[in-house]
Amino acid sequence: MPLQRPSPSGDRSSHIDNLVRKLGPTLPKDVLKGFVNEAKNETGSINATPKTQQKKGIPIPPQVVMQPFTSKNISRINGKAKMKSDVDESEGFCDLKYGSYCIWREENREEMHDSMVKKLKDQLFVARAYFPSIVKIPAQSKLSGELKQNIQEVERVLSESTTDADLPPEIQKKSRRMEAVIARAKSVSLDCNNIDKKLRQIFDLTEDEANFHMKQSAFLYQLAVQTMPKSLHCLSMRLTVEYFRDHLFDKELSEKYSDPTLQHYVIFSNNVIASSVVINSTVVHAIDTVNQVFHVLTDWQNYYAMKHWFLRNTFRDAVVQVLNIEDPDSYGKATLSHLTLPVEFRVSFPSNDSAPAINNRTQYVSIFSHSHYLLPEIFKNLEKVVVLDDDVVVQQDLSALWSLNMGGKVTGAIEICSVKMDQLRSYLGDHSFQKHSCSWMSGLNVIDLARWRDLDISETYWKLVKEVSMKEGSALLATLLTFQDQIYALDRVWVLSGLGHDYGLDIEGIKKAAVLHYNGNMKPWLDLGIPKYKEYWKKFLNHEDQYLSECNVNR
Repeated sequence: MPLQRPSPSGDRSSHIDNLVRKLGPTLPKDVLKGFVNEAKNETGSINATPKTQQKKGIPIPPQVVMQPFTSKNISRINGKAKMKSDVDESEGFCDLKYGSYCIWREENREEMHDSMVKKLKDQLFVARAYFPSIVKIPAQSKLSGELKQNIQEVERVLSESTTDADLPPEIQKKSRRMEAVIARAKSVSLDCNNIDKKLRQIFDLTEDEANFHMKQSAFLYQLAVQTMPKSLHCLSMRLTVEYFRDHLFDKELSEKYSDPTLQHYVIFSNNVIASSVVINSTVVHAIDTVNQVFHVLTDWQNYYAMKHWFLRNTFRDAVVQVLNIEDPDSYGKATLSHLTLPVEFRVSFPSNDSAPAINNRTQYVSIFSHSHYLLPEIFKNLEKVVVLDDDVVVQQDLSALWSLNMGGKVTGAIEICSVKMDQLRSYLGDHSFQKHSCSWMSGLNVIDLARWRDLDISETYWKLVKEVSMKEGSALLATLLTFQDQIYALDRVWVLSGLGHDYGLDIEGIKKAAVLHYNGNMKPWLDLGIPKYKEYWKKFLNHEDQYLSECNVNR
C-alpha cells in the first residue's frame, strides 16, 4: 500500500530559504547546485570542518527498488538510477533510503518547544556569514571583536541547549545583543558576493550536519531493530542455565510427533517468547487441541532455552517438540550450518517516472528461507504441515486449513497481487516466468509435503540458488521461481499483514483477521514496536511467569 509521509525537514528548509532571502539580493534558483569553498573563517572556535567529498545518492532502479529488512535474514538488492541531491534525499527520498525508520520517526516525533533556540541559530547563521568580511576591515576591529565574542557566546549556549527550557535565564539579553551587533554589521559597506558565498558555504555545512544526524539516527534505529532486547537475552540465558540445573523430565511423545493424522504446525524461531506467543494464541483459539502438534525449529544457541520453556509450560492438550536444526547427528543431510529465518524485503514502486520518491508504492514481502527447504527431510512421515512465522498472532481456530483442497498445489499462501512477477523482471534475469502472476507471503502457509517431494521442490530451489548465488537477494529470486504455478491462494481474510510497519491499519480489520502478521522492522517484542498493535501480542504472554517478571519482559 502507498505510504506518503510529510517531509520532516520541509519546515527547516523553508525557514532557511526565507532567511537567505532577507539577507540580500535575490538568488538564482540553481544556486545550490554547486558547493562554494571560500571565505575562510579566521577564528579557532568558529572554523567549521571542511566539507567532505559529497557522496552519491542511493541508486534507484526505474521500476522497482527492493531493500530487505535487517531484523531477520539480510539480502540486499541495489538499483541503478541516481537521486537528485542530498537535499532531495532528506526531503523526498527518506523512506526509500532509510525505510521504516522514516515512518517510525514521523509517528514518534515530539513537539519541540525551541522557538528561541531556532532564533539563536538564525542569528548565529547570519553572524558567521558577515564575520569573515568584517574582520578584514581594519577600521572595524572593534565591531569584529564584538561579533566574534557574540558568536562564541551563542555557540557555547547552543552546545548545551536543545530546547528553550535548556537556555540560561539571561538568553534574551544575549539575543538582543547579538541582534544589535548584526544590525551594525549590515550597515557596513561590504562586497555582497562575499556574504553570499559565505552564506552558501555555511548552508552546505549545515546540510552536511543534518544529513549526518539523519544517518546516525537511522543507524541507531537499525541497531535497536537488529539487537536482541536485554530482557529477552536475560530470559534466554536464565532458561539455558535452569535447563541444566533442574533436569526436568523430557517427555518424548515420538508417536505424536510423527503421526500424519494429526495437525502439525512448524515454527522457525530463535526467539523463545515470540514462538511461545504463536503457540499460545493458536491453542487458545483452537476448538480441539488434542490433535495439535507444534514443532519449533531453532538453533544451538537457543535450543536449551526453548526446551526448558516448553517443558515448564503447557498449552492445553497440544504437544510441543523443540528441534535443533543445526544438529548434524539428528538430521544428517537435512541440516544447515545455521538457522535461517524468513527473509523480509521492502519493495517500492515509483508512481511514475517523474514523481518524487515520497509517492512510491511500498510493499513488505516475507518469503521462505533456506531452512524451509529442509522440511520434507526433517518430517519424512508427514504429508501436510502448516508453517507459522514467529511474528504472527492467531485470533481464530485454524482447523479449517487442514481440510483445504489445494488442487495439487504445493503451498497455500496469501498472494500480493500489487507486486507481480513482471514488475520484478529486472531481477529475475533470463528465467522464464508468468508476467502477471502474483508474488506471495510467508507468515501463514499450508504445505503439502507429499506433493513437494513428488515435484522435488527443494532440489529445484537449490539449483536456482546456485545459478543466482552471485546476485543479492538470491533467496527471493529462487523462491519466486521455484514456486511458479505451485501457489494456492488463501482467502485474504486469513491473514492481515503490516502490523510491523503500517501505522494506518483499520482496527476493525485487525479484530476480524484470523492471523495478524507483524511483518516489518517494528516487531511487537521490541521497544520500537507500534504501541497500538502490541496489545494483540502481549495478551498471550504469561504475565505471572517468574522468569518473565525477573527479566522485565512483561513491561
